Amino acid sequence: MRTFICGLGFLLSTGTAFASGGIWCSAEDKAAIFQVEAGVTRGMGGPTFNFRGDLEIPGRPAGDSLRKTVFEDSNLTQYWLDGEELRLNIYREHEVAEKLNSVELTILTKTSDEGVYDGRYTLAIYDAATDKDQDGKPVELTGKVSCGAE
Repeated sequence: MRTFICGLGFLLSTGTAFASGGIWCSAEDKAAIFQVEAGVTRGMGGPTFNFRGDLEIPGRPAGDSLRKTVFEDSNLTQYWLDGEELRLNIYREHEVAEKLNSVELTILTKTSDEGVYDGRYTLAIYDAATDKDQDGKPVELTGKVSCGAE
């Protein structure tokens, strides 16, 4: 009887191990250096949890508020994960001198192998101080990105 109860407990505990997975992406080039990651639940639409990440834009001046950005759960505005594609849209605002600056990181990838996704990113940077025409158009940087999912 004790063996049965221990075996049942083991089976139930391993079921929860399969209840979640994760996604992660990273890039390092002259335009941007970043890594982002999140847990993903299985079922129920696959919501994410514990999203976090870091972004550095080497071309920005040292001390500039847009040079380094830390992402958290509320910054992951959209994501898509299926057997073929992984897509993420990440947005963060920075307030400087009563003006809003922002970074928006869009990642579009396709699977190249099971659990491996390769593609491109677009980083849109809006800096109110350099927007002389007040047209609201961000500067866009692009590059290659590698992602994974389990």
